[in-house]
Amino acid sequence: MRNIIYLRRNRKLIVQPGQHRLPQKYIATAMKNMEYLGFTFSKPLMEVLQTMSVDEFLGMYQQLVQDLKSLVGEHVNFKPMYPNFPQQVMIARDAELYVNAILHYVTLELPEHAPMERIPLLDQVDLEIIDLGNPEDFTQIIRNLIQAKVSISESEKEDIEWVIETYDDLSTVLPGEIPLKENVGFVVGALLKYEKANIKLIGKYMKTATDVLRLAVALSGGDVSLAANTKFRKFKRAERRLLLDLLEQCGNRVEDMLRHKNRWIRLGEILHPAEYKNKYDGCKEAFDILRNNKPYETFGGKVENALRDKDTLLAVDILKDRAGEFARRLDHLLRINEDFSPVIEKFAEIAVHVSTPVLLQVMAHFSHRNERHELRTFFPKGNVAKAIAIPNTLPDIATEACETIVQTCKNTLMNRFSELPPLGDVYVDARLRQYVMPFSQRSASKALRTIVRGSRLEMPEGDTIRFFLWWKEGKVDGIYTGRVDIDLSAVMYDEHWQYIEHISYTNLRSAKYKAAHSGDITSAPSGACEFIDIDIPSVVKYGGRYIVASLNSFTEQPYCDLPECFAGWMMRKHPNSGEVFEPSSVVDRIDIAADTRIAIPVILDLVEREVIWCDLALQMHPNYYNNVEGNQKGMVLMGKAMTSLTKPNLYDLFMLHAVSRGRIVEHADSAQTVFSVNEGVTPFELSKIMAEFIA
Repeated sequence: MRNIIYLRRNRKLIVQPGQHRLPQKYIATAMKNMEYLGFTFSKPLMEVLQTMSVDEFLGMYQQLVQDLKSLVGEHVNFKPMYPNFPQQVMIARDAELYVNAILHYVTLELPEHAPMERIPLLDQVDLEIIDLGNPEDFTQIIRNLIQAKVSISESEKEDIEWVIETYDDLSTVLPGEIPLKENVGFVVGALLKYEKANIKLIGKYMKTATDVLRLAVALSGGDVSLAANTKFRKFKRAERRLLLDLLEQCGNRVEDMLRHKNRWIRLGEILHPAEYKNKYDGCKEAFDILRNNKPYETFGGKVENALRDKDTLLAVDILKDRAGEFARRLDHLLRINEDFSPVIEKFAEIAVHVSTPVLLQVMAHFSHRNERHELRTFFPKGNVAKAIAIPNTLPDIATEACETIVQTCKNTLMNRFSELPPLGDVYVDARLRQYVMPFSQRSASKALRTIVRGSRLEMPEGDTIRFFLWWKEGKVDGIYTGRVDIDLSAVMYDEHWQYIEHISYTNLRSAKYKAAHSGDITSAPSGACEFIDIDIPSVVKYGGRYIVASLNSFTEQPYCDLPECFAGWMMRKHPNSGEVFEPSSVVDRIDIAADTRIAIPVILDLVEREVIWCDLALQMHPNYYNNVEGNQKGMVLMGKAMTSLTKPNLYDLFMLHAVSRGRIVEHADSAQTVFSVNEGVTPFELSKIMAEFIA
C-alpha cells in the first residue's frame, strides 16, 4: 500500500537493494511493456532493481503494472457501442445510427459490428518517469499533508489514515503543531480510532471548543469542515469524558460554542456533562448559556454592530486583536468609509500576525480589485466541489489603497520567507502563472495528476482531443444501484459564450465540425464507456473557442453511490490509429465520486490550447431530463466563471520565495532550485507546496 500511495503522489517507488544480479532482459522487457501504459524507469531505480532476485522483481513488477493500470484507467474493459470509433460513426448513415440507438434502448443489447482493421498507434508519447524513493521521503509527504495550512482532499486523508493505522512509531509522522483546524479533528479522530492516542498527545493539538466539535464530528464520520450537519453517534463513557476533558481546558469556550450553537446543543445531549457532579463546571456553564439563550456579548457581535453603524474606527479597534479576521474584512472596511488611511495603517501594524495563506489571498485580491470582471466566483466550504458565481457589483476602491495593501502583504511575506533556509540560485518558470495556489483541496477528486481547480494546463501536440467516460452499476454497501446511465457530452461556445453546437447521445456527430460521439450506452452491469472526439482546428476555424465537458447521471443516481465512475481525456494526432482507449495517450484521469448528478471535469480553451481544470459539481435544474440540453444556463455560468477566474498563482508565490531566499537566474540549467511545470518543484507536488511554501 505504501508504494501505491507513493506512486500516485510522487511517481516514486521504495525498493530495498538486494544481493542478486537480475538478468538485464527482465528489466528491458518490463520497461518495454510499461511503455504501453506511458511510463518508464529512471536510471537510479533501474540500478536498484538490478540487485533483486527474479522472484522479487516479478512480484514487484506485477503489482506495479496493476497500480499503473488503475492510475490511467486501463484496469477496466473499454467496449464502446461503436468499437471502430471514430471512423465508424462518421461514415454511418443517419438511419443506421437511429435504429441502433432505438434497439439498444429497448433491449439494452449492443449492436453487433464486423470488426474493422485498426492500424497501430502512430502517436509518439512522452513517457513519465518512475523514480527511486525512500521511506524518509514518503514519511515527509504524509507529514507535509498533516501540517498543511490549507484544507486537504479525501484521498489525502485516506493516505494519512493508512499511515496512522499501519505505523507503530508515529513520532516522525506527527508534527508538533497541526495548523489547520480541520486536520486537527481528522488526525486526532484517526489516532483515537486506532487506539494510538492519549490526552497528553492530543491535548497539544486541541486548543478551542471548535477543535473539540470537529473531533466529535470526526468520530461520528462527519464533515470536519463543518459545512454539513452531522448526526452524532452515541459515544462510550470514556469518549464522553475525553471530549469533556478537552472542552474544559479550552479558553473562551462560550463564544466559540455560540458559533455553532445548535450543533453544540445536540452534542451536549449526548455528552451529559451534568452527570459529573464535581467536574466540568466550565462546560456546564457554557451549555447552560447555550440552552437557555442567556445573554452573552461575542466578538463577532461587536464587530457586526460597528459595521452596521459604519463606525470604521470602532470596528478597526475591535478587529486589531484578531489579525486574520481583520484581513478577511479589509475590503468591507474600505468600502464603508472614504478615509481609508486609519484602516490601512492598522493593517500594516497587524499584518505580521496574519497567516501566510490569508496574506497571499489578500495580496491577490487587491492586485486585481478594480478589474471589472462580469462575475465574482466563490468555492463554498464543503466536501462537494461547488462554485457560486454572482454578478460583480462591487464599487471601486482607491487605487492608492489597493497598491499600499498589496505592498504591505509582499513586504510581510518576504520578511517571513527570508527566515527560511536559503535556496541559492533560483529559476521560476513563467508558465506557473497558469497554476492556482492550493488553498482549498477538501473537495478535490482523486486524479492521475493532482491539480488545483482553476489551473490552466497546456495541451500536448495533436489536433484531436478525446474525452472518455467509464462507469459501472452494481451493489454499494449492500444496496443495488439499479440501471445506471451516465452520459458524456461536450458543448461548444464562441469567445462570447454563445452556444454553437453540442456532441452528446442526442447528436452523435457534428454537422459543421469534425466531432463525434461513440454511442449512448444506457446500462452497465459489466461496466460501460463513452468517448467523444473533437478536432480542434475545425472548431476554431468556424469561430468556436470553448468546450465544456460534462457528465450527466440520466438515471439520477449521485456519483458517490456508484461502484466506480471515472473520466479523462487523451490528445491524439492520429485518432483512427491504435485502440479507441490507448493508456499511453491519457493526459488526465479523474474519479467522479461526488454527491452530485452533474459534473464538469474540464473546460477547453481551444484558441489558447489550454485545459482549465474544473472538477466541479453542477446543481441540477433541467427542463425535464438530466441531459446537456436541460442544463445550458448552468454550464454557461460556470464556463464564464472559470475562464475569468482570478486567484493567487504559483508564479507569484515562488517569486516571493526566490527574491527572499535566493538569487533569480534566467535558465533552469544554472539554478540550484527550480520551480517549473516539468522539473524541480512542480505544480503537482501539492503536499510539498502546502507545507513548505505556504507556511
